Amino acid sequence: MVKVGLFGIGLDTYWPQFEGLLERLEGYQQQIAEKIEGFGAEVVNVGLVDTPEVAREKANVLKTEDIDVLFLYVSTYALSSTVLPVVQKLKCPTIILNLQPVAAIDYERFNKLGDRGIMTGEWLAHCQACAVPELANVFNRSGIGYEFVTGYLDEQEVWDDIQDWIDAARVVKVMTNNRLGILGNYYCGMLDVYADLTKQSVAFGTHIEILEMCEVKKYRDAVTEVEIEEKIAEFRSTFDVIDACEHGELVRAAKTSMALDKLVENHNLGSMAYYYEGETANEYENIVTSVIAGNTLLTGKNVPVAGEYEVKNAQAMKIMDAFGVGGSFSEFYAMDFNDDIVMLGHDGPAHFEIAEGRVQLVPLPVYHGKPGKGLSIQMTVKHGPVTLLSVVEGKDDVFLLVAEGESVEGPVLHIGNTNSRYRFSIGARAFMNEWSKQGPSHHCAIGVGHIANKIEKLGKLLSMKVIRIC
Repeated sequence: MVKVGLFGIGLDTYWPQFEGLLERLEGYQQQIAEKIEGFGAEVVNVGLVDTPEVAREKANVLKTEDIDVLFLYVSTYALSSTVLPVVQKLKCPTIILNLQPVAAIDYERFNKLGDRGIMTGEWLAHCQACAVPELANVFNRSGIGYEFVTGYLDEQEVWDDIQDWIDAARVVKVMTNNRLGILGNYYCGMLDVYADLTKQSVAFGTHIEILEMCEVKKYRDAVTEVEIEEKIAEFRSTFDVIDACEHGELVRAAKTSMALDKLVENHNLGSMAYYYEGETANEYENIVTSVIAGNTLLTGKNVPVAGEYEVKNAQAMKIMDAFGVGGSFSEFYAMDFNDDIVMLGHDGPAHFEIAEGRVQLVPLPVYHGKPGKGLSIQMTVKHGPVTLLSVVEGKDDVFLLVAEGESVEGPVLHIGNTNSRYRFSIGARAFMNEWSKQGPSHHCAIGVGHIANKIEKLGKLLSMKVIRIC
């Protein structure tokens, strides 16, 4: 669970001057705390800070609680000297909540109050914006990063924005605690796929576990007949296993799937990237040509698996999965200039939870560009809004590349692969050009829904550049 720190700011000089103002502002802060808790976060609400001394005291509390993200609620005007000590000590992502109680002051009612002292107190309950430039000035001069949420308490857009920040913080935590297994080796010559494992660990906090094919073989050799039957039953309940699938291929895939399950359990993996070829007809080739069904099951169970040893795309798939939108392994297949769409797919693994209808398990007489034959996944990503994500290693940095589009109906290639048609607001030509210019690998992760806003927030929390194409 994400742990959120919340503190409000105000000015102690006001409280004896304006009766009830402090209690009113604390009430607004409590509303914010309860709403954030409703988003599934644990809230450490340290109340309202109104002096430098209180700031240091509350900073110590928040530091001890080891919060993931800090929400700073501007309840009224406050001195920046009461804010800086908290943010400096915590050194964590800070979101400034510039939230009025209502969309606008009721001017007529306000001006009828008569007593200018009462009127001033009423104004101070609405003057959140007053302190915002001051905070930004001090944070800028201090080299402290921050973001704003500006609006009023009953505004849905505000709460959508705050929930996006919490969702992004949750994904940061998932990635930081993730164990990514890498099994096998690179597809020789696929230079775009090669990754710097140290950069990936630094960028996301991910632990990378190097795995051995002989361990998979050990588990596979120990699979029992009962386990094989159980796994084949799982295939049939999850996939539409077409009649052309030979029983021997189902058994082969089931044994490998059981071995993969044990590998993931033994190493506590949250994601994986794999590829292997081996000599013709050896045991390792037998394993690697029967992995797609099992890796697809793992992907749909929140352990996304990327083929072709694509570590960067395993990271992208994990991000999408952590946001709860899927994250299916994809590459560019073709363009249809008549319909202005781009086709993407892969021979697997896939994310079966985001399929349009039932996912088919089908036999392939040959894996294109790879040795052997076996079972593969045939599916289309659910029609409707989608988001594409690529984790890119540029010349100097790791960054996120994102685009929003639509998965649309129409003819697809029934070649035993995932295959979908995608339309983009800027058109297929411009999308293809602009996406490719950013230098991603030829793979990407596709999820359902439009979540570019969340991914941009994830980038802010990770101090990582995000490039959005559309």
